[in-house]
Amino acid sequence: MSADPTQVLAFETDCHIFDGCGFPAPGLHSFLFEPLWGDADSNLYFNKPMLLALLGSLVIVGFFWAAFRKPKVVPGKLQMVAETGYDFIRRGVVYETIGKKEGEKYVPLIVSLFFFIWMMNLWSIVPVAQFPVTSIIAYPAVLAAVVYILWVSLTFKRHGFVGFFKNVTGYDKSLGAVLPLAMLIEFFSNLLVRPFTHAVRLFANMFAGHTLLLLFTIASWYLLNGIGIAYAGVSFVMTIVMTAFELFIQALQAYVFVLLTCTYIQGALAEHH
Repeated sequence: MSADPTQVLAFETDCHIFDGCGFPAPGLHSFLFEPLWGDADSNLYFNKPMLLALLGSLVIVGFFWAAFRKPKVVPGKLQMVAETGYDFIRRGVVYETIGKKEGEKYVPLIVSLFFFIWMMNLWSIVPVAQFPVTSIIAYPAVLAAVVYILWVSLTFKRHGFVGFFKNVTGYDKSLGAVLPLAMLIEFFSNLLVRPFTHAVRLFANMFAGHTLLLLFTIASWYLLNGIGIAYAGVSFVMTIVMTAFELFIQALQAYVFVLLTCTYIQGALAEHH
């Protein structure tokens, strides 16, 4: 629940409310990290978020490998947890959105996306790590780009060029005179706005959540002086509350991301009327 000491000035200067120093509020600097390897000026380096992304991938692969390397008819505890998570995404997201017949082939992708994003989000409340990787826009942007490329390619493959054009423009002759305007709006909405909002929704929630956690954590430390101790206690309680709330938001945002992904795939596969 405490802030990363490499990020927050309050923990480096031992700054408190009656020490004559101002409140070291979190900001964009809280999302910048010195390279662990390489040179930032050369754009060829390895930093903490990259390390967490790599470790997160290894954690997920290791978890499912351990759960399913020797599957049993009567599953053990680890296999049961893994099967529950896998089945929740397969039945509750993929089948419900795309359908069982069409959706089965996309289950591995959707399951992988969900658990990868969830793990990247969870780093925010893991001691020492304490940073959600998805609060850096590059990571959600790449994931959204993968989904976008899949959606475009599936639409072309299923409907051809004319069908793709009708699909992304919402072509409907019954709209009459407003059809050109509606097609223009749908075109920009699907091809430009859709991938942007898909990425930003995840990024913005994680960015805001991490900022709030930093704010209350720093305030708890900053107020630990004199009569400020009472307020520090309130701030510390809010840190705990926000951590619990973040647990919910982290899972929810992973769920929303894959749900939208399935919706886009379903739209690409559906016949245009």
